[in-house]
Amino acid sequence: MNELQRVMCVDDDPDIRMILEFSLGTVGGYQVKACAGGRAALAAVAEFKPQLVLLDVMMPELSGPETLAALRELPLMKGVPIVFLTAKAMPDELEQLLGHGATGLIVKPFDPMRLPADILPFWEHGRG
Repeated sequence: MNELQRVMCVDDDPDIRMILEFSLGTVGGYQVKACAGGRAALAAVAEFKPQLVLLDVMMPELSGPETLAALRELPLMKGVPIVFLTAKAMPDELEQLLGHGATGLIVKPFDPMRLPADILPFWEHGRG
């Protein structure tokens, strides 16, 4: 598969999920699976087979880093780029988040019209 087609978005905020679905689905033309939390994402991974995951950092139940760790344990998710979405933009916090094994970070608020293009470098990096 040479082209990014399926993006999973995991965020507990319904407004953010709606914006992500619009941005990536309507603007970007991707198939989007929006999940309200880590447990929902883990339950949907096998059927949806995401090629890239956008993952909120701060969520109830399973945090972003906890969800990332659980996703990385699934054979299907080996090598799939997982990108944190975060409102935290302090350099030391960003470095700490990348230390969890994320492919990269996108800081909220993001530009919904640019997001489909902004995720492509992470997809390319993940394939490399």
